[in-house]
Amino acid sequence: MAASEPSAITVVEVDHEISRGASNLRFSRSIERLFLEDYLFNRARMVTIWALVGTLMYCMALAGDFSMVPDVAPIMLFLRLGVFVPFALLVILVMRLRPTARNYDMLSFGVGVLGIALPMVTLIFASGPYLFIYQTGSVGTLAFFVIVLRPRFRTVILGLGVMTAIQLTTIHINGNFDEVRYGGIVTFYITLVVFLALSAYFHENMDRMNFLHRLRGELLQEELRVQSEQDVMSGLLNRRSLSRYERELWTTDSTSTVVSAIMIDINLFKSYNDSHGHLAGDACIMAVSQIVRGTVGACGKAFRFGGEELLVLLPGIYAERAAEFAEQMRVDIEAAGIHHRGKGIGGTVTASFGVAEVLMQESSFQMLLQAADTALYDAKKAGRNTVKVWGANSAEIRELRNQTKA
Repeated sequence: MAASEPSAITVVEVDHEISRGASNLRFSRSIERLFLEDYLFNRARMVTIWALVGTLMYCMALAGDFSMVPDVAPIMLFLRLGVFVPFALLVILVMRLRPTARNYDMLSFGVGVLGIALPMVTLIFASGPYLFIYQTGSVGTLAFFVIVLRPRFRTVILGLGVMTAIQLTTIHINGNFDEVRYGGIVTFYITLVVFLALSAYFHENMDRMNFLHRLRGELLQEELRVQSEQDVMSGLLNRRSLSRYERELWTTDSTSTVVSAIMIDINLFKSYNDSHGHLAGDACIMAVSQIVRGTVGACGKAFRFGGEELLVLLPGIYAERAAEFAEQMRVDIEAAGIHHRGKGIGGTVTASFGVAEVLMQESSFQMLLQAADTALYDAKKAGRNTVKVWGANSAEIRELRNQTKA
């Protein structure tokens, strides 16, 4: 499946579509958008091959032109090489520059209609004993349109209707087919078109149902991944997720990315647990985690580092800005007024913060954590409920910061 944004769609929505089936060949807007992305991905990557192979086969039919309708063969030589080949190249170009599901359907329609129109319009002016055999070549074009190109069903119906009309009209205008032969040709093509249309319908129906089941599997897998990387109690990411995020950060192609860390410790948490009980302790961690997560937002990632310690990673953010985040968290946690009996009458829960930054190209993740932990230790030593910033900023970071400000 092509890359997309399935996270906005839930398993419940997909299950609803599966229960409805795909008989009307249409999903809800969000799922239909994903289906069209998948539809385009599976077809666009094959356009060049199909165009070249189809054009080669179409041009090989020149042998039949010269043997069966020699009186119009020179015209067909020009039409096949001078009209169809350039159109095939145009198809490749358009699908490279403007690849959309609608463009693919329109170009497929053009290939099918042009593929039949060129020889059959020329057939109007042809004569000879092989006209009946010659016109059967359209079967290959119809099959290529429906089975190989496989546009969406509504395009198939439109294309088959136009192509069949061209086929039967040009044969009738030619006048070299008696009533019995013409009736047989009409019956044959109508029967063929009905079978091809039914085939296209059931094929798309099956494609859509297969897509739904694949999408459901991907969503379930993503849910399992999220659950496995989320700390159930705090709602923050866990240490497993931290390991994955570390790999993502430190394998980036950037050579000048700064990352800041905020190490957070809930002050006197053991005393809180002893005074209020473990259930209240869990609720305290949840409340503090919610404040941390709300402050960080989309600027970074928040993790439960262990016990009452939390960790925030802020890629691309300097220590000064990270310290502002930390101070906001400190103020909000204190303002939450979570009662702490262990601190005496009127005591409330507070937290200490250690902030550090490193230049990723010259420092490891462990160095960043150690620096943030050192700053956190300084905050506790300074009386807790404060923010301390690690002071060992490198010269490269200072230079990069000055360039950014300039």
